[in-house]
Amino acid sequence: MDARSRGPPVSASIADDLAFQSAAQLAALVRDKHLSPVELVRLYLDRIDYLDGRLRAYITVCGDRALEAARRAETAVMRGEPLGPLHGVPFAVKDQFDVRGLPTTMGSRILEHAEAMDDATVVARLTAAGGILLGKLNLTEFALGGTVQFPFGQPRNPWNLDHDPGGSSAGSGIAVAAALCAVALGEDTGGSVRSPAAFCGTVGLRPTWGRISRAGCFPLSWSMDAAGPLSRTVEDSALLLGLMAGRDPRDRLTSQRAVPDYRAGLDGEVRGLTVGVIRELTSGEDTDPEMRQPVLEAAQLLDKRGAHVEEISLPLLPHAGAVFMALADSDGAGLHLGWLRRRPGDYDQGTRRRLLTGALLPAAARHQAELARALIRAQVLAALERHQVLLCPTSPRPAPPIAQTAAPITSKAEVAARFFTRRSYTTPASLAGVPALAVPGGFSASGLPLSVQVIGRPFDEATILQVGHAWERATDWHRRRPELRGAR
Repeated sequence: MDARSRGPPVSASIADDLAFQSAAQLAALVRDKHLSPVELVRLYLDRIDYLDGRLRAYITVCGDRALEAARRAETAVMRGEPLGPLHGVPFAVKDQFDVRGLPTTMGSRILEHAEAMDDATVVARLTAAGGILLGKLNLTEFALGGTVQFPFGQPRNPWNLDHDPGGSSAGSGIAVAAALCAVALGEDTGGSVRSPAAFCGTVGLRPTWGRISRAGCFPLSWSMDAAGPLSRTVEDSALLLGLMAGRDPRDRLTSQRAVPDYRAGLDGEVRGLTVGVIRELTSGEDTDPEMRQPVLEAAQLLDKRGAHVEEISLPLLPHAGAVFMALADSDGAGLHLGWLRRRPGDYDQGTRRRLLTGALLPAAARHQAELARALIRAQVLAALERHQVLLCPTSPRPAPPIAQTAAPITSKAEVAARFFTRRSYTTPASLAGVPALAVPGGFSASGLPLSVQVIGRPFDEATILQVGHAWERATDWHRRRPELRGAR
């Protein structure tokens, strides 16, 4: 059964309240036998059917498969069998991760029939924890960004359908914000978890590079790719991180460090923490005042609660977007060289333009970008020696109109503004290999989400989650819901 053939949801108000519950709350309801996994899966499938014709979050919906898994989950509950921490909770994954028996399209016609032989490690771990896969989510072609014509439908921001839903994990941001699943999985090379979280008003976590396995995840840039959760609460991101993190023999680059209990530290306590507010990304001329305000408010809150907060300068960070694109695009070009030669017409024009440009990058320019990355990394890590966390906006401005992002480029200045500037807010953490968290920070005058970014020390996800949770507890932004209408 394809969920898109189902009818509109019934008892909409009650169903909406349930659909917007956190994954942790839903798991508790299932565990206590107050909620049927079957009914919960049906609820989300109904919402997908009713809403996704307009939002286009999903590429593949596996309704029959999800319902069968829900029946097994319900039987396990009734028999009193041991239950995982995500038992009966529906999740969805960016279509960059392999799921056995389903295509991993990467948002491209080139791979629309490429059926996976096995589950990605992160998918297998969430399933082993009791999670129920609803389907695979839309993304920019090959997770590169800049797609002009989406082969599987234009993803749209749930807060305003005419606006961009964010970076390559767009479907993941939409699905969480619109409650088309309980939690979602994305992948963040230069901000593709945090940008959709920022534009769609959700929580998005990029872990330390090597913290989570990438086995079964189609690559873009081996030295920066990182899987990460998108959720409606910080607690849910902590929950998913704990389930997915840890050594994986299938990915030799995963860390052997022990995985802490990330949820245990979410007590709202920040006394004694040292916090640096990045001047160039918070008060610089490229930052919209509406994006600056929640960062300053978060800094004031932390200060009042006993943290030591000060403004700091990291002057190289405004160049991070250009450095990132020189590295990631040339990495991507190397991966795609065969298809670029044999099937150039099957790529979206935006993807093809970026990959061909990356392929033509001179070796000297690549070398300069690597040196610049080392300098940016050193600057970020030096700041993190003095401060436990760094604060800045996740994006320089609220989500732009889709028409603006797809418009032709007419000048060098426009290239810099569209491709480099916004990436300079998320790519410093990617270039440095450190964790970063995007948390809701309010809404613009036009009703679009704002976002605060918390950057932390390597393998110290616990502290950025702690800071994000303290901010979340002091605000109600994460409880807001977009006004949604169905396709019919």
